[in-house]
Amino acid sequence: MGVPTRADLAGIPDYIIPGRPPGAVLLNSNESSLPPLPAVVEAVARAAAQGHRYPQWFSEDLVARLTAELEVPESWVAIGCGSVSLCQQLIQAYCALGDEVLCAWRSFEAYPVFARVAGVHARTVALDSGHRHDLAAMADAVSPATRVVFVCNPNNPTGTAVDARELRDFVERIPDDVLVVLDEAYREFVTDPDVPDGLLLARERGNVAVLRTFSKAYGLAGIRVGYCVGSPAVVSAVNKVAVPFAVSRLAQAAAAAALAHTAEVSERCRAVAAEREHLRDRLLAAGLSVPASQANFLWLPLGDRSADFAGFCADRGVLVRCFGNEGVRVTVGVREENDVFVRAVQDYASDAGAGF
Repeated sequence: MGVPTRADLAGIPDYIIPGRPPGAVLLNSNESSLPPLPAVVEAVARAAAQGHRYPQWFSEDLVARLTAELEVPESWVAIGCGSVSLCQQLIQAYCALGDEVLCAWRSFEAYPVFARVAGVHARTVALDSGHRHDLAAMADAVSPATRVVFVCNPNNPTGTAVDARELRDFVERIPDDVLVVLDEAYREFVTDPDVPDGLLLARERGNVAVLRTFSKAYGLAGIRVGYCVGSPAVVSAVNKVAVPFAVSRLAQAAAAAALAHTAEVSERCRAVAAEREHLRDRLLAAGLSVPASQANFLWLPLGDRSADFAGFCADRGVLVRCFGNEGVRVTVGVREENDVFVRAVQDYASDAGAGF
């Protein structure tokens, strides 16, 4: 029979990513279609030569480089194995049995999963009719048991974003003993000036923390490094529950090298944002409903046709991400990849009169 696991784990969904057939266009994981910058690759190679030595426990060199970039004290930054790891660490640090995590739905699927892994309740609040966070409803939903609230801005998987006034009003309604986590994994792709920089709120309020990552804009999804910005108390708590040496030498070196080339990274992000708008225009012209996005992906709210559409695309060599019977998320690739996807969309629309 074997050793039984925790009974409640049976209710946690398995995280399954379909296989990647050779030659497929990969638009399903919000990765960069471009490889890391050459200077980053060189830094990783140099770090690999010291692979027999442990990395810095708290990534001190990277912290120093980041704090110079962000203009915050070193005590305000914690490094993690991607921002997703820091999500889990924050829940572990702030939630105990009987507490709850609050988030929007649909939003990043790891939030409720990590809450349940930690043995705490996850409560969700539906997005509004525009596929955006309903921050007023979320503030109303905060209960005495709420310990952590996640706001993904721009939101994954819809790409929508809330503006500065909405977010400030929301944060001001949250009790001081509840941690508001602003997940800004896609911040670098934002072009709307009304979308706020969460660091401004984190500097003002001790119960606000900001998460960012090198996985998306910096093209380091396979190297795994992200960071949390918050008060020294938040950073200390995050570090206490971290897995020792989880952030490798290679990851620390890659992130530090990437920070030395922010101009090139910004140029890439502007190109992605421009391609995002071009792709959205083409999809709208094909008859799809596509909310405006501030991320490196687009959301197609296809409802019950989501799985059928995703399967149709896969048969034509394009992998997109299906979210049950709610919708499909498609990463913005380079023009050639997007051309293949658009052809699949057009074929689907005309196949047996499917249309949109």
